[in-house]
Amino acid sequence: MTAELELTVDVDASPEQTWLATTDWARQGEWMLGTTVEVTGGDGRSVGSTLSARTGYGPLAFVDTMRITEWNPTARRCVVLHTGRLVRGDGVFAVEARPGGSLVRWTERLELPFGPVGRLGWPLVRPAFAGGVRWSLRRLARFSEGYRNG
Repeated sequence: MTAELELTVDVDASPEQTWLATTDWARQGEWMLGTTVEVTGGDGRSVGSTLSARTGYGPLAFVDTMRITEWNPTARRCVVLHTGRLVRGDGVFAVEARPGGSLVRWTERLELPFGPVGRLGWPLVRPAFAGGVRWSLRRLARFSEGYRNG
């Protein structure tokens, strides 16, 4: 079974600046809840590049490995394939222009782990997962608004 979550946030920064901030993998930990990211292969800005994210705290942390399967800076869209043992499926960051700024759309289409237990547990886990993504998106908006590359 696949679980899908899509959330958005308005950002008071240009789409170009927001795109650069959103895809600055080394600095994602400044806005993404409990996560540090590193580029493990390629340049992090092209199809085939690989990323590794450590998410969580202490013994509850896990590693989420990803491969970029779509990279379109003109359309400001990045798709990653989650390839880890726990997190599998697609994640999408898309930045759209809006009057006075931009809109970030974060979509996750995840294969639920743990078989029937995962399917039964998703309705219980989903609100907390969505809450963490909303919190991260609000921080991403502030991060993007003050973003300076480098």
